[in-house]
Amino acid sequence: MTDASQRQPRGSGADSVELALQQVGDRWTFLLLREAFFGVRRFVDFQRSLGVARNLLSERLGRLVEHGILERRLYQPRPDRYEYRLTDKGRDLYGVTVAIMRWGDRWLTDAPPLRLSHAADGGEIEQELRCTTCGDAVGPREVSYEFAGSADCCASISARRTSKSMPASAMTLAARPLPSRNRPSKR
Repeated sequence: MTDASQRQPRGSGADSVELALQQVGDRWTFLLLREAFFGVRRFVDFQRSLGVARNLLSERLGRLVEHGILERRLYQPRPDRYEYRLTDKGRDLYGVTVAIMRWGDRWLTDAPPLRLSHAADGGEIEQELRCTTCGDAVGPREVSYEFAGSADCCASISARRTSKSMPASAMTLAARPLPSRNRPSKR
């Protein structure tokens, strides 16, 4: 379910990346999401696994509940104790979380600390962007960018560009081969 009060009207000047980062754009939020995907639900378990201060954890969990990414459910009365469960909106962040993990595996570690596998058959998990028409895997150089909103959105994004960046009129990128998927050696 989408909370219409959290949506920005067309022409508000903000793009979807900027709006998403307003809700999930800090380190602790993604670490909380990672733990939630691991099955952590209770405040004390989040705190134990992350080593985060109670006040910071409380604030971040509250913000995720406020944005509809987690929901707070009573699991014990007297004293009231709550757990935090991912909503549909929260579960939609799984691909983003995996993409960040994969990027970190490729560029920031010598050996990935975590292996993802399909629970049903043990197969390795891969993540790719694909064209819905031809089925080809695509990267940033094989994608055309078209503004779907109002001219205000385009003007806002164009205004944030630096003089060295691509002009707004050149948003369609020429197709070029993707760089190698192999991790470069460390120097």
